[in-house]
Amino acid sequence: MKNIVIVLFLILFVSCEYLQVQSKKEASKTLIASVGDANLYKEDLQNILPDNFSKQDSTVLIKSYINTWAKEQLLLQKAEENVTEVNSNEIDDLVKKYRQSLYINGYKEKLIKQQLDTVIKRIDVIRYYKQNKENFKLNEELFKIKFVHFGKDFLDVKETIERFKSDKEEDLEALENQTINFKDYVLRNSTWITHNDLIQKIPPFRRESKEKLLKISKYIQKEDRFGVYLVAVNEVLLRNDVAPLSYIEDNIKQIILHKRKLELIRDIEKTLINDAIKNNNFKEY
Repeated sequence: MKNIVIVLFLILFVSCEYLQVQSKKEASKTLIASVGDANLYKEDLQNILPDNFSKQDSTVLIKSYINTWAKEQLLLQKAEENVTEVNSNEIDDLVKKYRQSLYINGYKEKLIKQQLDTVIKRIDVIRYYKQNKENFKLNEELFKIKFVHFGKDFLDVKETIERFKSDKEEDLEALENQTINFKDYVLRNSTWITHNDLIQKIPPFRRESKEKLLKISKYIQKEDRFGVYLVAVNEVLLRNDVAPLSYIEDNIKQIILHKRKLELIRDIEKTLINDAIKNNNFKEY
């Protein structure tokens, strides 16, 4: 009995000491705002101020933070006053489920990071594309173009136009050698672009109807206050055409990676169940 009394005394003594230390810590802080029993201290604001902020900007930011904190505390206190026992139980249940979800998802992500094969070979991409072509219909038109854009003070206009119109490799190489003089260009790029991308690159096309641009043209010349544009529309794909592999390759890689992730999660869950049954940690009655 004497030993029990001593233990209880020690527990009480340690608890009091802890509370005194906590009280001293709170007292040493600089109080800058309070709402009911909730306190906001100067030390709480240390991480919200960027290093390069002026004193005036810092004052505005701190004032805004204090007001936001006060509104949240007031709303929280009002909410707590008006929560019924039923609502409180529902909230506790939601918090419990959310906490469990965070633990489970965190554990799954850790296992996925350790075990997921993220290397996607091109042959896998091609195979998936061929097997699922019907799922890759275009919902907008695509263009493949060649173009150069130079300023109005550009000197070699006539020669550049002749080389641009030519299909000879040496003329294309000659254009590539003078790209330093161009404002923008696409010469060998096989990238498909949308209509919006096209008119962003070549602003004068904004005045052209989409139907007109959808026609393959070996040579188009346009001008605006920014200079001269030489354009060749080499290929066009219409809505509901199958998207080219080069245009959706990154999307397919993400799809494959997501499928692997789902399969890995199923394998992990299956292994957990089987191991639990084997170790008598999971029983059905």
